[in-house]
Amino acid sequence: MGGSIRYISDVDSPSVSSAGSGDVCPLEHRYGRDEVRSLFSRDRRLRRALKVEAALASAEAELGMIPNEGAHAIGVAATDGSVTLARVDALEGELQHDVMAITRALAERSGPGAAWVHYGATSNDITDTAMGLEIQEALAVIRSDLTELARALLALARAHRATPEIGRTHGQSAVPLSFGYKMVVGAAEVLRHRRRLDEMRPRVEVGKMSGAVGTGAGFGPHAPRVESLVMQRLGLSADEAPTQIVGRDRLAELAGLLALIAGTAERLSTEVRNLQRTEIGEVAEAFDETKQVGSSTMAQKRNPRLSENVTSLARLVRSMALPAWENMAMWHERDLTNSANERIILPHAVLLTDDVLRKLAEVFAHLEVDTARMAQNLAATGGSAMTEGLMLALTQRGLPRSESHELLRQLTRGLAPGESLLLRAQASPIVTKWVPVGELAELLDPGRYVAAAAAKTDRVLAQLEPELSR
Repeated sequence: MGGSIRYISDVDSPSVSSAGSGDVCPLEHRYGRDEVRSLFSRDRRLRRALKVEAALASAEAELGMIPNEGAHAIGVAATDGSVTLARVDALEGELQHDVMAITRALAERSGPGAAWVHYGATSNDITDTAMGLEIQEALAVIRSDLTELARALLALARAHRATPEIGRTHGQSAVPLSFGYKMVVGAAEVLRHRRRLDEMRPRVEVGKMSGAVGTGAGFGPHAPRVESLVMQRLGLSADEAPTQIVGRDRLAELAGLLALIAGTAERLSTEVRNLQRTEIGEVAEAFDETKQVGSSTMAQKRNPRLSENVTSLARLVRSMALPAWENMAMWHERDLTNSANERIILPHAVLLTDDVLRKLAEVFAHLEVDTARMAQNLAATGGSAMTEGLMLALTQRGLPRSESHELLRQLTRGLAPGESLLLRAQASPIVTKWVPVGELAELLDPGRYVAAAAAKTDRVLAQLEPELSR
């Protein structure tokens, strides 16, 4: 799967504390991958902004708005590493303006291009377009994560397409399904998110190069071509009608997708947590018996630790959607009420979404499935989980459905250990009036009932597996 997942307990060890002793946010040392964290580093963000400035100069030179020599010098300075974060920070300390600090630092290194740096542009032409590049990189990561999680779920679905398991509604035994069907349901949900991501990308991987309030007046008659050429060079779409900023409905949509993904992550992790409960015991997260510890006090413990961690972080991701939605309402053509929180919510939401998806993929790729325990739990119902099949058979043969339902409600009440619905049905003159005794065992066989789940699992697998490779 690439990269590494930090398996750290919720109690800091001395080594963890020392590794992150200077950090305030636990994302710096506890959660997330370095390769995703680096997407949002200050240096990476500076390089994207410089890339936008270079694309602007190149487009303007192509249109004859600035000298070719100047555009070339700007492009060299923007890419050769001579514009440093230290210099930008020093300038921002004086100017109290982040983009002006970047353009000044770039101009200092641009020689004959110095006079043409940022020509006709406004700050958000640079920052929002650079953010479009950032979103493009981030969504490629999230898409890959969704693919890996779906792949792990589909593998389980195929392996357990016909493995009987009790279905549960309201936390109570329902009717049987197959464990494979439960897994293919999860895979379908994950791949729906991947489709949403693909559909959304043209709307969120965007930039703007249209000046102070979005009209492009500063670029004169070349405005449409300047914007088009810049976006072509960067591989982005242009916001067709921005104000001074890219429309924040786009970021709200992105945050909403990450919140949806987090909702699925919590649903799947909660299922693992419930099925690993001692009294159910049908699945378990992988556990290194040679050295892993579940509790500092209770030596026997084996906890669904990763799934609980996913649940916790997924709730945080969802909370970050709210400020993104609230940022849609600004004064007139723009204000700064979005600026500070966007510096936090976008990197944090992406980093944590990547983290939970990779942890879930790890959980399901190495999930221990106890088919014997599934069979035991199904048998423990005394056959009462099979009432639907017998009820439908009675109805088909002439006993009204409401009477069939009431009869089976009575037959399944108070089943004691050693009793079963089969024995009671065989002893019921009403049941045997409609269904021969010799057919009852087959009607109450969970394996026969789960055949439908296996067939549906196969159908869904046939739909999803070709999509997985795209």
